[in-house]
Amino acid sequence: MQARHKSMKAFGENLAIANEQLKVINNGNSLPRFDEKFELVGEGRLKAAEIEIFQINLGKMCNQVCKHCHVDAGPDRKEIMKKETMQDCLDILNTNDIPTVDLTGGAPEMNPNFKWFVDEVKKLDLHIIVRSNLTILETNGFEDYAEFMANHKVEIVSSLPYYKKSFTDKQRGDGVFDKSIAAMKKLNALGYGKEDPELKFHLVYNPVGAYLPPSQLELEQDYKRELKNNFDIDFNNLYTITNMPISRFLDYLIQSGNYDSYMQKLVDSFNPVAASNVMCRFTISVGWDGQLYDCDFNQMLELNMDHGAPNHIKNFNLNSIRNRRIVTGQHCYGCTAGAGSSCGGATA
Repeated sequence: MQARHKSMKAFGENLAIANEQLKVINNGNSLPRFDEKFELVGEGRLKAAEIEIFQINLGKMCNQVCKHCHVDAGPDRKEIMKKETMQDCLDILNTNDIPTVDLTGGAPEMNPNFKWFVDEVKKLDLHIIVRSNLTILETNGFEDYAEFMANHKVEIVSSLPYYKKSFTDKQRGDGVFDKSIAAMKKLNALGYGKEDPELKFHLVYNPVGAYLPPSQLELEQDYKRELKNNFDIDFNNLYTITNMPISRFLDYLIQSGNYDSYMQKLVDSFNPVAASNVMCRFTISVGWDGQLYDCDFNQMLELNMDHGAPNHIKNFNLNSIRNRRIVTGQHCYGCTAGAGSSCGGATA
């Protein structure tokens, strides 16, 4: 499967529609339902705990079109969070005790109000995470964003599919590896990934194919050794994330004939310990249009918060969000397989 140049939505593909993805994902009648599997381990229904992270999707626009992107992001995606919606988020953060703001996309830096928003969040004395694809920091018009984030003590989390060029370019597009190396060198020069505890820089690994990630600790050691020896690059931690069977990766699984075996692998690898620590228990996911979701993956499948919880920030109420029942589906096996998977890596 070759790297894409446009999103599935731009090509009018069927699987660009969330409901069509759900038809495929939920059609595996031979597989146990996720809710039933979760109940069997004695946990009952999956419920949220105290909210620690306010994750905001600033838009689906991106300078890359990665093969496995669960957002179906790309330069042609015009869904961008408006300043009014960003102000609604600030009002919520100002009146509720949620310590961390996690900015994602697309490429969150491509939101025209990105810098203004980071400035305003820092005024609230909150910790900020930005999920940067690295190459955006080497793109015309964004060359000063790395320094801006360093000045604001922003924690940076960036995907690097592998420490070798061929694997990375296969998943993310030609030239991505070299630009990523240049961006990482820039971040290191600013102090990221070094000894300053306020300048954290983490990398994310997700498999190129239809298999689960290897040991996070062992792979981190490999990444640190290879990037240091070959490029003199340092970073703090490596997060391993399982590819979710949605959007472009779902399309890849179907096109490659791996869908059924991959889903069976996720079910067979279900880990109760990983399931108890999934990110949706501690995170609120805000869509570019202000819709509320239990997690970023539910957001892409347009599965809003439910069971009495508000579905839009205009109706935000933290008390009704705490301990809410989380909306689940067959895709949730992706976060609970093996060592588990979250925006912060393995969960078990």
